Amino acid sequence: MFSLYLEGFTDYMQSGGFVMWPLFFTAMFLWFGLGFRFHTLKRGSQKSVRTLIRKFHENKRVKTEGIIDSAIVDAMKIIDENGCSTSTRKLIDDHFYGYQIQLKHYSRMVMTLVAIAPLIGLLGTVVGMIETFDSLASASLFSQSGGIAGGISQALFTTQLGLVVAVPGLIIGRLLDRRGNTMEFELEQIKDILCTEELEKKAGHEV
Repeated sequence: MFSLYLEGFTDYMQSGGFVMWPLFFTAMFLWFGLGFRFHTLKRGSQKSVRTLIRKFHENKRVKTEGIIDSAIVDAMKIIDENGCSTSTRKLIDDHFYGYQIQLKHYSRMVMTLVAIAPLIGLLGTVVGMIETFDSLASASLFSQSGGIAGGISQALFTTQLGLVVAVPGLIIGRLLDRRGNTMEFELEQIKDILCTEELEKKAGHEV
């Protein structure tokens, strides 16, 4: 059974010429990057940042389920240990830098592969068309099954596959980028809200 699947896969890869293997590995790396980003970009609860901070303050929420939850807990710990000042804000910025890197991880690779996939498919089509016209010149294509139509069809196969790889990757990649940008904005919200709350507490104690 496995040998049949392997034979079918090999025939499929050979149907578009040598560019099929670069397209195959492009698709593998692309979906690895998308899967990694989808797994990484977990916000946690869908509640607002202010609501999550209040629940953590009131100990109604203890377990962290995503980046935003973890960032809130980490920022609260830093403020508890150092108070809220300009230096504390810098400490939080330094700590959140790791989250910002995590939010953008593989983003550039995904967009690069999305751009490359159609070009590889186009290369396969150009190579296939050249081979088709070379065969026409020698009249060997007329003796093959499918004739001219079959040769052109095979040449266009890689362009189709390149678009099949690129279009879903582009759509999903953009959605994940939008989620990452939203979470990056929420990290800034966490710093602003927690530092403002701490300053208000200090002002209340002084009065």
